[in-house]
Amino acid sequence: MPNSITLTKKINGFNKSIIVSGDKSLSIRWVLFSSLANGVSKAHNLLNSEDVMAAIKAIRKFGIKVLFKKNICKIYGKGIDGYQFKKNLTINAENSGTVGRLILGLLINTSNPIRLIGDKSLSKRDFKRVSDPLSKFGAKFMLNNDKNLPLQIYGSSNLKPFKYFENKGSAQCKSTVIFGAMRTEGTTYIKAKKSRNHTELLCKYLKLPITVKSKKNYDEISVKKVKQIKTLNYKIPSDISSAAFFIVLTALSKNSKLTIKDVNINPSRTGVVTILRKMGVNIIFKKQKVYKGEKKANIEIKSSNNLKAINCPIRLNSGAIDEFLIIFLVAAKANGTSYFKDLSELNQKESPRLKWGAKILNMMGVKNIITEKSIKIFGNPNLKINKKIIIKNYLKDHRVFMTSIIAALSFGGEWEIHDKDSIKTSFPNFLNIINDLRK
Repeated sequence: MPNSITLTKKINGFNKSIIVSGDKSLSIRWVLFSSLANGVSKAHNLLNSEDVMAAIKAIRKFGIKVLFKKNICKIYGKGIDGYQFKKNLTINAENSGTVGRLILGLLINTSNPIRLIGDKSLSKRDFKRVSDPLSKFGAKFMLNNDKNLPLQIYGSSNLKPFKYFENKGSAQCKSTVIFGAMRTEGTTYIKAKKSRNHTELLCKYLKLPITVKSKKNYDEISVKKVKQIKTLNYKIPSDISSAAFFIVLTALSKNSKLTIKDVNINPSRTGVVTILRKMGVNIIFKKQKVYKGEKKANIEIKSSNNLKAINCPIRLNSGAIDEFLIIFLVAAKANGTSYFKDLSELNQKESPRLKWGAKILNMMGVKNIITEKSIKIFGNPNLKINKKIIIKNYLKDHRVFMTSIIAALSFGGEWEIHDKDSIKTSFPNFLNIINDLRK
């Protein structure tokens, strides 16, 4: 079967209700926490994607039993010190920065060196940002070109706590240090720029020795050594990063209304909703509730006729870092010039996403000005595309693929979009939902 898709016409108006896949960040963290628990943990709606499977393959290599039955996953944890560090072990994080970076925090006491590898895209990404702080515990690292995969980690039996200032707004950097601190005697102190807080919320729900003091621009986190983790039975809510594609598709489509059920609306993840509301998108949260520390709700969206440009506040960046490509499509149709700045983190993703955002806009005929970490987008409320656009060679970045699909369905033209298998990393069901909305 061809690994590309061709779209030649806009989507018709729709009025439907959908469920998107389980949250990827929560799915991966559930896998890691459950592998450290004392006993059997069970998850419903675990995201069945390549990234989550990479996490499961990794813990299996440490002697952790994992079983699947229908839509239920069971992990048989062996306790905080239950990993078996065999000789000549290689862990493949595949395309997942979350798996690759977070799991290193759980390996800092490995008794045998462990090799970490990844695919072509992950191997180009910066791992020095996690090896530097983790080495402060006492672990040692050998990296390719001093920053890339493959890397070798040499653990220490004499781990020491330290004070860490995380100034990038990276939840991966913060979380891997939290995992390392869980293995370390004493108290590790973290001052972290605001970012996703799924790890902290799970620690709080599991009643682990971690405290978080929230300040205006950063969090103060202290972590003590963990002696035991209780099992975690979890129904994974839907992923707002996946929902965002359908939020934007509805906003840009005429005479459309959509309800997305049971979506995680953790405030550290809803920057995309805040930004889109400021741009005039009609988004309502319904049936809000708190589930094991995480907020979730049904999201209702309607077509938006008068989209407004935005000078996007930097404080919203970390809560929307995975959604900017799709936000750029809204800016393309907004009335006025939108400005997004301090987005260098976008280029630490599966592909240099800021550059790809500008490239897609250029192919669509949307004027923009890009720097190393900012972009200005000159919106056109009457934007229509009447030419052929080919999207390929984007390092199989799933968000580039899905953004291109939404652009094709929203603005028309003839689109030839390659590497559709890229969605297997995060959202294998994406095209099935698209096809349902097109019926």
